[in-house]
Amino acid sequence: MTSALIGLALGFLIGAGCRWFDLPLPAPPRIVGALLVVAMTLGFLGADVALAELLRPA
Repeated sequence: MTSALIGLALGFLIGAGCRWFDLPLPAPPRIVGALLVVAMTLGFLGADVALAELLRPA
C-alpha cells in the first residue's frame, strides 16, 4: 500500500513539475492513451495482488 501511495505522489509531482516548467507531459496527449496507461497500471497492480495471494504460505 505504501508503494502505491508513493507512486501516486511521484506521479503528481512529475506532472506538477512538467506544468510548472512548461515541459511536455510524459504521457499520451489523448484520452484513449491516458486510459491505456491507467489500464496497464491497474493490470500491473492486480497481477501483483494476485501473485502475492498465490505465493502466500498457507
